[in-house]
Amino acid sequence: MKLILRTYNLRLKHTFTISRQSFDTKSVLIVELTQGSFSGYGEASENPYYHKTVDHMINDLLKVKPVVEAYSEATPELFWSHMYPLLKNNMFALCALDIAFNDLYARKKGKKLYELWGMKPNKNILSNFTIGIDSIDKMLAKMKETPWPVYKIKLGTKEDLGIVRALRRHSNAVFRIDANCAWGVEETLHNAVELKKLGVEFLEQPLPAENKEGQKMIFKRSVLPLIADESCQVEADVENCFQMFHGINIKLVKCGGLTPARRMLKRAKILGMQKMVGCMTESSIGISAIAHLLPELDYVDMDGALLLKNDIAEGVRLEKGKISYSELNGTGASLLDNNPIRIIG
Repeated sequence: MKLILRTYNLRLKHTFTISRQSFDTKSVLIVELTQGSFSGYGEASENPYYHKTVDHMINDLLKVKPVVEAYSEATPELFWSHMYPLLKNNMFALCALDIAFNDLYARKKGKKLYELWGMKPNKNILSNFTIGIDSIDKMLAKMKETPWPVYKIKLGTKEDLGIVRALRRHSNAVFRIDANCAWGVEETLHNAVELKKLGVEFLEQPLPAENKEGQKMIFKRSVLPLIADESCQVEADVENCFQMFHGINIKLVKCGGLTPARRMLKRAKILGMQKMVGCMTESSIGISAIAHLLPELDYVDMDGALLLKNDIAEGVRLEKGKISYSELNGTGASLLDNNPIRIIG
């Protein structure tokens, strides 16, 4: 097996703003694992909140390159268990490697991932489309540009309720709210009452992750369901979020890939929690991996590639929230852009 690393700067259609940052481009790492005539692809984007850069990921993956290339017939679960001790301090790098190995493994078996897992995606849920923080006029323009049945609306301003009221006047779509840790306890409880009147489905991570006592308070009193994001990063956090949130939003890069994400979904189901998988700003490589988890989910946010000016890959397709799978095996993704900023391997 051979490990190949490529880096890209993805340009967005619009400046993307959440409560703590804005950006126009996103640097990503694409991992390719090749064996014979087969290739598997994985992806991770850098993220300042989690202190992970592309360079950091490359350095850590190059350290384990000889170990990776020594593998051939291991299952994804066994491969992940061997890689985790070596990459446990860089789950983003482990994620890209794990997705690539899952993709390669399924392609060698001649199956799509969901087929390999024994899943039937015949009742898949719809993905939301994300509207980043902006002026109301620009947020409305983004909604008109992309008519969608379900929107995730980023908040964390002094005019949050006014924003949602203005958007609601122009849309009957389902609204989901993500404050990205920007609210306080009383603010959350008050906003939940008003947002429920506006047809909001749930609130995602209203409080900072470290405010556990505040989270316990709002869990008991909120009139809207609460979904963990920043509070749910790795497998142990599922248990920690129980009776503090009504559900969890799993990000593959945070937990270390598809392999641990599947275990997290199983645990959340046992605990009776709602299950969601979300994305970062990433290409169709990462987005296509998420699609194979759909039969296990209550909600999904996999619009990352739709926010890009130019995708570097193709795979699953989204049209007004509905997901269509690629004809290819594995995750169904393929790399289109062969002109990366860097290529190693």
